[in-house]
Amino acid sequence: MNKTKIITPLLILSVALGIGFAQGSSVDPVKTINRLNNGNKVQTEAPVKTPQKAVATNPSASSKNYLMVSPLEVVARPKFYLGKNVKFRAKFDKFSTLGLDYKPAFRSSEKYISLLIQRPDSYGHDIPLSELKIFVDRTSAEKHIDLNSGDEIEVAGNIFSVALGDAWMNVENFTVLKTAAVK
Repeated sequence: MNKTKIITPLLILSVALGIGFAQGSSVDPVKTINRLNNGNKVQTEAPVKTPQKAVATNPSASSKNYLMVSPLEVVARPKFYLGKNVKFRAKFDKFSTLGLDYKPAFRSSEKYISLLIQRPDSYGHDIPLSELKIFVDRTSAEKHIDLNSGDEIEVAGNIFSVALGDAWMNVENFTVLKTAAVK
């Protein structure tokens, strides 16, 4: 009986400490599950062509310095990136009207179009990263009307608002890096 009184609290304490240390570890359960579900397969896409088209929507954009970031990083810390010039590579999803004409971060639907990119953390599914509101001038977007979902692009611009807790970005430079095979 005395052994049980001593062993039980020690067992509870060791389990509690083990859980505490496990919570402080740097293992990302979502990435681990995705890696296990995909069986460590590397996704490959056959490129059809690799054009290098750059369209500067702002002539002074080439003289700016941009922070190379991950779109998920911008979504995770929008206030940190507010007012900063950022650049990232992503997979194009589609053009949309998401966020246009919203008063706190106003961009007119007559002059702008929204650009949605695919979430880089979803494997095997095409899910748009709607938490990042990206606005492109309509005249520049019309030059890329032939883009397909999955095409690789590079976007450079300024985070001008954090309305609704999301990052809102004006595109200053839009480059198509690689077009993916049409599905």
